[in-house]
Parts: sequence; structure tokens; C-alpha cells
Amino acid sequence: MEDNGGNGDLNANMRWQSSGDPQLDKAVQQWLTWDKNQWTRAQVDSLVAAGRLDDLRSRLCSRLSFGTAGLRAPMGAGFNRINDLTVIQSTQGLYSHLCRYFADLSSRGVVVGYDTRGQEESGCSSQRLAKLTAAVMLSRDVPVHLFSTFVPTPYVPYAVRKLGAAAGVMITASHNPKEDNGYKVYWCNGAQIAAPHDKEILRHIEEQLEPWSAYCWEEELVDHSSLRTDPLTQINSCYMEELTSLCFHRDLNSSCPLKFIHSSFHGVGHTFVQQAFQVFGLAPPIPVPEQKDPDPNFSSVRCPNPEEGESVLELSLLLAERENAPIVLATDPDADRLAVAEKSDGSRWKVFTGNEVAALLGWWMFFNWKENHPGPADTQKVYMLATTVSSKILQAMARIEGFHFEETLPGFKWIGNRIHELSKTGNRVIFAFEESIGFLCGSLVPEKDGVSAAVVVAEMAAYLHNQKLSLNQQLHNIYQTYGYHVSKTSYVICNDPPTIQKIFSRIRNFEGDGSYPRTCGGVRIVHVRDVTTGYDSSQPDLRAVLPVSRSSHMITFTLQNGVVATLRTSGTEPKIKFYTEFCAKPGKSDVSGLEEELRKVTNALLDEFLEPEKNNLTCRTA
Repeated sequence: MEDNGGNGDLNANMRWQSSGDPQLDKAVQQWLTWDKNQWTRAQVDSLVAAGRLDDLRSRLCSRLSFGTAGLRAPMGAGFNRINDLTVIQSTQGLYSHLCRYFADLSSRGVVVGYDTRGQEESGCSSQRLAKLTAAVMLSRDVPVHLFSTFVPTPYVPYAVRKLGAAAGVMITASHNPKEDNGYKVYWCNGAQIAAPHDKEILRHIEEQLEPWSAYCWEEELVDHSSLRTDPLTQINSCYMEELTSLCFHRDLNSSCPLKFIHSSFHGVGHTFVQQAFQVFGLAPPIPVPEQKDPDPNFSSVRCPNPEEGESVLELSLLLAERENAPIVLATDPDADRLAVAEKSDGSRWKVFTGNEVAALLGWWMFFNWKENHPGPADTQKVYMLATTVSSKILQAMARIEGFHFEETLPGFKWIGNRIHELSKTGNRVIFAFEESIGFLCGSLVPEKDGVSAAVVVAEMAAYLHNQKLSLNQQLHNIYQTYGYHVSKTSYVICNDPPTIQKIFSRIRNFEGDGSYPRTCGGVRIVHVRDVTTGYDSSQPDLRAVLPVSRSSHMITFTLQNGVVATLRTSGTEPKIKFYTEFCAKPGKSDVSGLEEELRKVTNALLDEFLEPEKNNLTCRTA
């Protein structure tokens, strides 16, 4: 994977005969003219030689767009894939956009980081794509703070703020399948870009598709340019130092008898989580040896997403049994998310959902905030945030404890930007989360952070152990105080975009033109909110309070029995996700009854609205 600068078969565009499709002809000619990566050129060459027009069309006749986590797609040849050329084009567009907003871009510079992904057949690795990102900026005399090794995703936005950079780019596809990679952009406030920046960057990309210089292809530029610096030592040191602000019971940590297992899922997390435990005075977690070191093939797991639960945590749980360790912590490959499991009742493992971990962390962060800020007035400036498809448990806490709670659209970019807005008016966000195991404790960085979340969970477990409590017992204490919140999150896979459109169109015209469903599983629907169209039946003017998001589908139903159910398309994968939650009032403890009620509604939501068999949808297996 060293020599990526080859010109491939320069006769290929000579051999290309007109397909009769002018758009395809132009796209093939452009690709073969511009691409200098011998592996991705070879992929297009072979499709051309075989006359595979549909494959060429699917790769070359559409472009990447920004979703909930930036640009994300399979690696390989094509304008709608992640590869050398599309990363160069994206960075040229980003540069042009930054020039409009930052007169001092040449002094502020940009931060660039990367994870451990790679794909031999396309000559593509996150490290190479990061170096090409840097090369584009360096070719325009923009300073680049390029990490010299792989780092957790939150290190990039942390560095953007710490170094005063104009923006940051992280090359990662997080927990996606091994075939994928991505290009995540952070603004100067450390939050992921949102509108209008995403659309404007795409417009700038379109305006300058051809690589503007041979330097753009020179990954070696980073090794001899005086404008390139390596922020690793400074940023890691500052991050670990600031991490101590989340350590509340260091005196107990050193004597904690609990053992912890940590899996980094073949990604970046191992070294950084080890350091974080050291900072907190905790004994280092025992790493899962098969998953400790980087492996772009994620060889030991069927998918590199710890959110999938017990089926992908098998090696961690086996090691925990051998080591007699009651708690497993698993960070995803770019270490921005965290899964937690605990051995409860002495024999059975409980893998906590993202909503359950959030209930624990929300309680823990406010419990320690109150310890240090006993005055009621202090609470007036305290906020917690969650995405709208996440549990309402923080809202229930806020009602009783007096702090503020707000919801955002799905995606941590919305949380990150809201944190920035609130901080400008002197408010403090002490915890934020999204149900897909993304947590932010404190305000170290406006992005979900699996490293800090892992060590905070460990300290919380140590504290509770000292109180003769397990995490699961404390979770039930929280529900007794604030009301049980029973939730179900899952998805169906749909690889056919027209089918997704048809499903949501049917829901929006369920009872006739422009009329949403009135019942779900025989239970009356009292409110419907459709963020895609901006409709909300609970508002006097029928207009949604959350921003309209036309790039994806999301409809929420509030049922008469108290269940809230949401259907939405994923911004990063071919999935329709569904979320249901039963929010009970404090004191109601018939959990099995709540779970049964929720199960009925969830099944009806799936069968009546998504119609899996009729639409050939694949249900999640877990």
C-alpha cells in the first residue's frame, strides 16, 4: 500500500467508447483524467473493460453529501466513495469555504486526525487520506496540525479549540463496517459542522472538482513542510490534565478492588483509556488481547459496533469471566462511543443500553455537581442535553432537581453546537448523550467521548461498590426516584432508497391524503411530529419546534398510553431505525407490565408502519 502515486493505465480513457449516456461518459473521462491512485484507477479500468455501465453509473454519477457524521461511504473508486480523489476534492472545497470565513486562516491553520482503517484493494488508509488532506492545505500555505499517529475522534475537536484552529478534519468511519471510511469536519468552536456550512462546502467542492496541483497527491509533503506540526504530545497532555476535572473521588479509586475489562475493538482506544485510568488513580483495565491492537479488518468481531451488545462483546465477557472482573467497557474503533456490561446476580451479564448508561451518568454528574455546588442558585445555569430519539430520563430528573434539560435533533453535531451557544450566555452543560452509546461528561470537548466516559463509568462503579451497590442496582434506584423509563431501540435494513421513500410516503398519507396514522397497535396516537416536513400536531400553529431536517426522514408518535415512538432513517447506514419508550411516573414499579405494553406497541409500529415482509426489510439479529 506504499506506492499510491501511479498513473494507472493512461490508455483507458482512450479505450472508453461512448455509452450513449452523456453524464456517464463525462464522469468516466473525468475520473480517468484526474485520479492518480493506481488501485482505484484500476477498479474503474476493469469496469470500463467489462462494459459494466450500471456499476460505473452507481460509482461515478452521484456525489457524497454530509450526513449526521460528515461524509461516510465505502472505500473504493467513484465520486460517491471515499478515496484519494474525493478526499482531495472535499478538502479543496473546505479550504475555499474557510477562506470566506477566516481572514487569518494562514495563521490559525487546521487540525487533521485519523483512525486505523484501511483497504488494500483501493490503496486507501485513514493515515494516507489524512496526509492528502494535509497536503491540499499545505499546497495553499495553510498550517496543518497533523497528528503523527491514530487518535480518538474527540481529540480532533479538542485540538481545534485548544490550538485556536479554524477547523478540524477526522478521517474515520467510527463503528461502520470495515469497507467504509469517512471525512468528519469540525468548525472553530469544536462542534461538527451543521447548516449552512455543510451545503456551502459541498457547493465549493462542486466549483473546483479537478485537483488544483500535483502537490495535492504528495503525502510526503507533510514530512518536509515547515507549516506542518504534530500536536500529539501537547494535546494528549492537555486532555489528560483536563480530564481530572471529571475525577470526583480519587481517594476511593486507589483502593478500588474492582477489576475492569476494556476492549478497543481493534481501534484507537487502548493506549488512551489506559492513560485515563492512570490519571484517575484507578488500576488499569485488563485489555482484551485479541482486540487491543489496530486491525482494519476487525478480525475478531462480526461487526465493529459495540452497540450490537452481547453478540459482539463475546471475547470481552469470556475474559471477564476468567479474570473475575465484574465490569466490561468497550470503546468503538474511533473511541468516541462506549458500551458497558456488568455481571449482575453473580452469574448473568447485563449489557446496558445507551439510555441506561445515560441514566447512570446523568445521575452521577448531577450528584457530584450538587456536592460541590450546594446552593440552589447554582443549578439555574446547569443544563443536560439529549437527542430527541433518546430516553426522556434526563427530563424526568430535571423536573425534580431543577436543572435545565433540552432536546436536539439526532446527531452529536446538534448537541455540540448547542453546547457552544449555551456557553456564550454563561450556562454550563454537565452531561449530554445520544442513545447510540454516545456520551459527553462535562464540557471537555463538544463531541461524544468514549475515553472520558469509560473512566467516569469506572469511577462511578468504584464509588457505588464502596456503597455496596452495583451499577444495575443504582439504575433501579434512579428509576424508583425519577420514574421507570423502559425503552427499545432497533432497526431494519433497507438497501433500496425508493422503498424507504415509499414507506414514509405511506405513513404521511396513511388515512388518506396528508393524514397520519390515528392508532398504533390499537392505541390512539395523540400527537405526531414530522421533522422532515416541519409538522407538529401538538403545537398551536402545527409547526415543529425542532429545526426542519429535509435530508432524512423522522416521524415521532406520542400515544395515549404514554409511549413515545420514533421512526427515522440513518444518516450513515442503509437503515430505518425505530425507538420506543414508556415513561412511567415515579413510584410505578410494575416493570414487567411496562415492558409488555412497550413490546406490543413496538411490534405494531414495525408491522403496521414498516411492513417488513412486504417491503423486503431485514430485521436486526441480536
